[in-house]
Amino acid sequence: MSRFTHADRVPHVIDIPAELAATQELYNGNRGRQFITALPSLIDEFLQRWNLRPDGPPMHGVTALVLPVLKDDTPAALKLQLLDDESAGEPLALRLWNGDGAVRLLDHDPVTHTMLLERLDSTRMLATLPDTRDAVLVIAHLLAHLTATPAPTGLRHLGDITQTMLDRTPAALKRIPDPDTRRTVADCAAALREVADEPGDRLLHWDLHDENILASHRAPWLAIDPKPLAGDPGFELWPALDNRYDPDETLWRFDAMTDVLGLDRARARAWTLGRLLQNALWDIEDDRPLQPRQLDIAHRLRTPGA
Repeated sequence: MSRFTHADRVPHVIDIPAELAATQELYNGNRGRQFITALPSLIDEFLQRWNLRPDGPPMHGVTALVLPVLKDDTPAALKLQLLDDESAGEPLALRLWNGDGAVRLLDHDPVTHTMLLERLDSTRMLATLPDTRDAVLVIAHLLAHLTATPAPTGLRHLGDITQTMLDRTPAALKRIPDPDTRRTVADCAAALREVADEPGDRLLHWDLHDENILASHRAPWLAIDPKPLAGDPGFELWPALDNRYDPDETLWRFDAMTDVLGLDRARARAWTLGRLLQNALWDIEDDRPLQPRQLDIAHRLRTPGA
């Protein structure tokens, strides 16, 4: 591919998805609007800097834009996102995993947080696997592998997140009008308080559900889009319980994952209830109703003998 000078190159025209612009404005306000406005020039900058060619329409999630590209005729993916506390550790985690169970990081710009990743098969998400039990076992085995890595220093820590949640709980409980819901959230906080002194030291993905796992030519399934933190692997189980929700499968999924990961069941239950507390605090503080399915998962895990 020939290289242009800054003065005479022709910028590539990339359509920014309207849905991404809308979610950025919803969640990030003015920062999100500025990010969307800057995206075309940012894309062009990295296409030139890393000698890339667009190779398909852009894709997006809630916060990031991913552009299929070619690097010296090798398929890759250019990922651009607004830096926040959850995504800040993504390049560090991907470097430590080094393609073993997760997408491989090829390059990274620490100033803009732009990443060049290996290209996986976006048409073959784990969510397309018809049997949800098979999908849960894939998630469990990936989690067992990924969380075997010790967390590096400097990563956000589950212990700090836990203490912040517990500090916010009393005020949040006062805003829950339904006594049964209030009791459920209070019980989740009590369970979390029991394990808060031992938050763990493993490298966690935090958001491993069946749309964050893609097929690859070099491995059956690989994890993408980590929101890494240091902590107990029990804090990883919630997405697989909530995703493609089936109330009758809740306890089977929980038992299967704790078995594959070799977790203490009581501690894993406490950390999983901590995820319900985390979600509930976000909903309450944003004036959203708590989701019935999440409350049902918590109820099933709290049932005696569960």
